[in-house]
Amino acid sequence: QGQLVESGGGLVQPGGSLNLSCATSGIVFSIYAMAWYRQTPGKQRELVASITSSGGTYYKDSAKGRFTISRDNAKKSVYLQMNSLKLEDTGVYYCNTFPDALRDRRGTYWGQGTQVTVSS
Repeated sequence: QGQLVESGGGLVQPGGSLNLSCATSGIVFSIYAMAWYRQTPGKQRELVASITSSGGTYYKDSAKGRFTISRDNAKKSVYLQMNSLKLEDTGVYYCNTFPDALRDRRGTYWGQGTQVTVSS
């Protein structure tokens, strides 16, 4: 029943910024920690940032000082503001509940993700 819709990605030059959005539905959003993950070809999906139900945040070391995760419980949405983007930030970004991702009858559920491409 849960749904995740990521948006906001795009093509950006190094040093640029993007703001990713994740709209959720079908869950009691406010009780869940949320997270952003990144997946690139040949690599495991990795945790980029997370935010607890009370607003505490965690960032992967490479994202510290550049990315900001936030949430809006009224809109049941989570955001990732990305500044000073680097080539290695390229990937498909997904949001999900944390630490346990949503599940459906087919297994762990992931939205379509949003592509972030940092290129000069």
